[in-house]
Amino acid sequence: MDTVKALHIIFIVTWFAGLFYIFRLFVYHAEAQEKKEALEREILIKQYKIMEWRLWYIITWPSAILTLILGIALLYFNPGYLTQPWMILKLFFVFCLYAYQILGQRIFKNLYEDRRTYKAYHMRMLNEVSTLVLIAVVFLVVRKDELSWVWGVLSIIGIGLIITFAVRAYANYRKRMNS
Repeated sequence: MDTVKALHIIFIVTWFAGLFYIFRLFVYHAEAQEKKEALEREILIKQYKIMEWRLWYIITWPSAILTLILGIALLYFNPGYLTQPWMILKLFFVFCLYAYQILGQRIFKNLYEDRRTYKAYHMRMLNEVSTLVLIAVVFLVVRKDELSWVWGVLSIIGIGLIITFAVRAYANYRKRMNS
């Protein structure tokens, strides 16, 4: 049981690492698509495709699948967790994370096929989704019933607003620097 839990945590970490980095690569890929010089754009996009493919199919997807399998095994060994409100909310966030993974798959496919889906700014915003989910899940798992649902939701919204402000401020800064 402890081995299953340890492996579950390891694959959660590698899955999040993959999600953090793949969406960052999507930002860079989208920026490369906006480059004016054709040779620079072509070289960058070719390299990002290689990096994205390896990260997505060698680390991120296998980690997501193993996290799911091991999570189901943990619930099988501890079915009482399914009666606890914190676990139900945690599973909701995990479901959201898998939806995010599927969105990432769609973005990956479009970028790999040289279709432009989102601008770099939108990719930066999407890049922060996994951070919010990670914060929510860690606090739910650690605090369990001590967590005030209202304060938890308000904290996540607050962090989301801070991240949105930071991304916009950075975009404005880059715009001024490139002008």
